[in-house]
Amino acid sequence: MTAVESFANGISSTLAPPNGINHTESPAVPSTPAPFDTSLFRAYLLGLLPSIIGATQSELEESLIENDFDEKVSRFATEPNGVIFFVKRKVDNNDTPTTYTYHLTQNLTYTPSHVMTIALIKRTPVLDLSTSLATQLQILNLFGGEETPYESLHAVVSSAIKPWFDAFVGARGGAKDGDGKMGIPVTKKKFAELELSLLHLQQNVEIPETHLVIKPEIQQAVQAAESNGQRPNISHLPAHLVNDSTFLNGLHQNVNQWIKSIQTVTKLSRDVSSGTASQEINFWLSMERALEGIENQLRSEEVNLVMECLRNAKRFRATVSFIADTGLKEATDLVHNNNILMKDFPLDSLLSATDLDKINESLSLVFGHINRKLKLSPYPIRRALPLVEAISRDFNDQLLRVLTSHRLTYTPYETFERLLNQTQTIFRTWDEQTKEFTNVAREVQRKRQEKFIPIKINPAHQKLMERARYLRDWRKQHEQLAVMTGPTKGLASVGKGLGGLNMEEEVKEAYEAIKSIDVLDVSVEGTEIWVAAENAYNERVARVENQIISRLRERLGTARNANEMFRVFSKFNALFVRHKIRGAIQEYQTQLIDSVKDDIKRLHDKFKTQYRYSEAYHMAQMRDLPPIAGAIIWARQIERQLLTYMKRVEDVLGGKNWEHYGEGQKLHAESTAFRKKLDTRPVYEAWLHDINRREMGVNGRLFEILRIRGGFQLAVNFDPQIITLFKEVRNLYWLGFQVPHAISNMAKDAKLVYPHAVSLMETVRTYQQTLDLVEANKGIEWLLAEYRNEAQTMISKGMNLKWDYFVNHYDTARYTSADARDNRHIQYVREFASVVSVLQDKTNNLIDLYKEISRMVDDLVTCSYSAEVFSDLIGKVQALIDKLNLEGYANLEHWVAELDQRIETILIGRLTHIIQVWCTEFDRSEDDVRREPPLRDITNKKRDRRKDEKVLDDGLMLKPIIHEIRIQNQVIYLDPPIEHARQTWIQQLHEWLGVVCRLKRIQSARYELGLQIKKGQVAPEPTYTSLLTKLPEGALEKPFGLIEVKIQQIRDYVGKWLQFQSLWDLEAEYVFNRLGDSLSHWQQLLSEIKKARSTFDTSGSSKSFGVCVIEYEQVQARVNAKYDAWQRDILSRFGVKLGNAMKEIHASILKARNDLEHQSIEGLIGGGVRRF
Repeated sequence: MTAVESFANGISSTLAPPNGINHTESPAVPSTPAPFDTSLFRAYLLGLLPSIIGATQSELEESLIENDFDEKVSRFATEPNGVIFFVKRKVDNNDTPTTYTYHLTQNLTYTPSHVMTIALIKRTPVLDLSTSLATQLQILNLFGGEETPYESLHAVVSSAIKPWFDAFVGARGGAKDGDGKMGIPVTKKKFAELELSLLHLQQNVEIPETHLVIKPEIQQAVQAAESNGQRPNISHLPAHLVNDSTFLNGLHQNVNQWIKSIQTVTKLSRDVSSGTASQEINFWLSMERALEGIENQLRSEEVNLVMECLRNAKRFRATVSFIADTGLKEATDLVHNNNILMKDFPLDSLLSATDLDKINESLSLVFGHINRKLKLSPYPIRRALPLVEAISRDFNDQLLRVLTSHRLTYTPYETFERLLNQTQTIFRTWDEQTKEFTNVAREVQRKRQEKFIPIKINPAHQKLMERARYLRDWRKQHEQLAVMTGPTKGLASVGKGLGGLNMEEEVKEAYEAIKSIDVLDVSVEGTEIWVAAENAYNERVARVENQIISRLRERLGTARNANEMFRVFSKFNALFVRHKIRGAIQEYQTQLIDSVKDDIKRLHDKFKTQYRYSEAYHMAQMRDLPPIAGAIIWARQIERQLLTYMKRVEDVLGGKNWEHYGEGQKLHAESTAFRKKLDTRPVYEAWLHDINRREMGVNGRLFEILRIRGGFQLAVNFDPQIITLFKEVRNLYWLGFQVPHAISNMAKDAKLVYPHAVSLMETVRTYQQTLDLVEANKGIEWLLAEYRNEAQTMISKGMNLKWDYFVNHYDTARYTSADARDNRHIQYVREFASVVSVLQDKTNNLIDLYKEISRMVDDLVTCSYSAEVFSDLIGKVQALIDKLNLEGYANLEHWVAELDQRIETILIGRLTHIIQVWCTEFDRSEDDVRREPPLRDITNKKRDRRKDEKVLDDGLMLKPIIHEIRIQNQVIYLDPPIEHARQTWIQQLHEWLGVVCRLKRIQSARYELGLQIKKGQVAPEPTYTSLLTKLPEGALEKPFGLIEVKIQQIRDYVGKWLQFQSLWDLEAEYVFNRLGDSLSHWQQLLSEIKKARSTFDTSGSSKSFGVCVIEYEQVQARVNAKYDAWQRDILSRFGVKLGNAMKEIHASILKARNDLEHQSIEGLIGGGVRRF
């Protein structure tokens, strides 16, 4: 259901359409309606109509007894036709008093005798007698008796229908968006237009209709000619009438009547100063239509035939001056000229405006039309001025109607302020438009050479404008007082401590006296009511002001310094517009003036320190402000601060005339002198002179080569002063200075080139930094060669470019297409920046990767000597190399080859060191073994063997080999044999060397396709096995030599044990026979047997050779027993041999003694020397 339908259902009385169509949707009427009891409806009318229509019941009963009453009522009650009318008409009789007739009808007609009509409108399709007829019928009183019904219809629309619709829409709340979608604003506009149309109809000046009287003979002659298809002439009249004087006299009289009736229209005029502007406009438009009607009648065949008859009768007096006597031509010209202004006059936009914005727009439309058309239309200025005043009256009424609908005193202050601001804007628009109208009117008056009249407009809305301005200031002061006495400003709590007055409530109650009156009523009575209400308001507010004054005095009295006083002033500054409160703070003026003087003195000191040495200079550099603009901004900041202090003085001294006071005059003079010193014009002119003296410009080549410290450096050939000039000009324009055209053009050129110059400078700086990084990291030069070559190619390409190309490009850019605007010079800057950016990114990325690779390669020197650690590091290096390959670095193969050589050097060192460690561990002496903790028991033997295994720091173990000397089947042998030790030691050495040698070599082309070996090309070695051929001389021979030495030592030791096999293999007799009877041989054998016992006759059960242990526990006892047996046998046989020998010797000695004893001394002496 639309808003209009809701309104139609909710309104108690409304205007029914003349055709009787009911707009309320309802179910279909039953095909066989029940009979309607018309007597109940008659009784309802007899009870309703007497008080409404002003008739007695007896008069009504006579009219309600009509024959067709039951039929009409039944049809109304049961058929869809939703309206029936009860009409009252007046019957005028000359002799008898006036009587009235009443009748019921469904077809309404209007006659001059119409007095009143009551419209009964059904709200339901069918009347139901079971419910009250009052709830099913709507009653509308249509008055009559006037010349036109426009006044009554206007009253119904403007006073009933439109207000009810507005009330219904307003009760729905703030559904503005929904209203827009439902068409409510459009409906409101239509209501306003309908109201305006009815108002125009009742304001129109009725132009009398002119009907020319034609004799019947003339009419018959014309009809006869037209029936024959001929043009009427005298021949169509009867012959006796053409010369009949009576007939001709009658025609002459008719012509004279025509002249009088036409003159009634042509001489019609109106006073433009009375009535409304729409009446003036409608008067001239209606006059034009009336004159066109008269002209149409004068061009008719009947009039032409009358004139032809009079001319034929020689009655030229009636025909010659006919047009001149009527004044029709002059009136038509006047109306046509005036309607140039009146046609399409946009006054309806003003009269139908529903808000302030539309009123403002309509004023521009109205005066735009007047000022434009007044130059074309000869509409008199003496009438144009009253017309504008009439528009002012309409404008005043419409503005008052819109403002009154908002109930200004009840609206919140924000809404009130917005509405009054819009109102002031509308008044300013009126003043601007009327000023322009005044100029146009004077110009038109001078051109037309009309009689001089003063061009002055007395606007009807002058009092409303003054009241609105006063009301705005008054409401502002009230709102400031209400806010300051509110709970958030700290004054509401003062009340009862200073006399028991609640200021907030007092201000609200004072405002209540204003809310109940019409504040926009500017009539004499309305003004008196406003003055009385304002006096009542001021009486209440005066008590609040007294309380505020006491509070202010208390706070100012307790203020410890001037800053606290200023804080008090800033807090309550809104109240200083009230004169009574302003007077209470004057005693604190001296104190605050001294404070302001101190602040101004500090400003002087700040200015004397100069801009170059101030903190603002450094801040300006951070914000990219050039020196001159920064100095001007700094000086203006000081000037604004000075003005702020002067404003404080104005607040303290109380108003705009503060410089008239003694202290104010002095401060004003000092501030004026200081402001002259703060004038930034001399600074600007000095800068201007300096710029004109210099030779600056954007020209030359893009790059230049500078000689620095014996070398050369690439730089951008762009003067930094040009950049400063561009920034200075830009900031000076912002600051309001007029820079000369030449300097401005130079700055524009710099501005055009500036982005490219800055880009080139940044690109060159980045390029130099990147080269420094490459120089600091020598190992990455090969990889970056391709990117570096691209950058150098771009530099060589840009050496021939000049700045003039960039400036000229922008001069011709607007004449070329958008695709061709980025010429090769601008593209060069972008490409150069892109190439250097890629070089920088690749360099930074490569440095990170190179450092990571170097760290991993360095870790190869100190890492644990294990295959997992080495493989992990080499794998990470290979992964980074693959990443370099994927990123497309050049010369990667050569760079990887160098890196591989570096890794080989490190790995050779690790191999040499590990061989030395192996040799050291392998060549442990037997004393080192003895220093190990002794074995405790046989059960811990295996555990102690594990202790003998040497665990190196590098994670490799050199496990000792255990050999056991066994005897089986009287055969002594070594288990396992000595060759097993050699195999094991060589295998252990190979394992130690294989940690490095089995590592996969780093490769540079793992992501390359087609890795097929070319003819004559050697396939790369997958591992580092070839490092063994690059070891230092003798490094690899040493461990094998040690193995052989150790094998020989073990073989010698084991050979001693194997010699004891002869204990079982030899026969005793064979030994005895070999020895024979030589005691020396026996004695030597016994000595050797004793010496050989040390081999097995020990407390230990094993012999250690460092990395090899010989265990002989099993064979030791058996060899010892066998040895003891052999020793006993040999010793026993040696005893027998020795006894026999002793006996023989004893016998020999005894024999010799005996022989000796038998010899004489003399014989011995004389006989010479004797030998025994």
